[in-house]
Amino acid sequence: MSTLIQTVIETKLCDAFCPQKLEVINESSLHAGHHHKGGVFDSHGETHFRVKILSSSFSGMSRIERHRAIYKVLQQELATHVHALALEVEAA
Repeated sequence: MSTLIQTVIETKLCDAFCPQKLEVINESSLHAGHHHKGGVFDSHGETHFRVKILSSSFSGMSRIERHRAIYKVLQQELATHVHALALEVEAA
């Protein structure tokens, strides 16, 4: 089941990269009880995500360039809601 932040991430990545494959996985529940600067994560938040994306938009980009492109698209979410983002990025 998609959640609000997860849906925003999916929409932004689809709009920016037109991926052939996209999977956004909410891994927040795996981090329940972990401490961070603002307190302790609960199991109900949307803070930790794994993104698996395949897109021809990444052709010719280095791994760092691919990650930077995704961070730029998701900068608002990373600044507010998302604490951790694991990326598996491939060029088609």
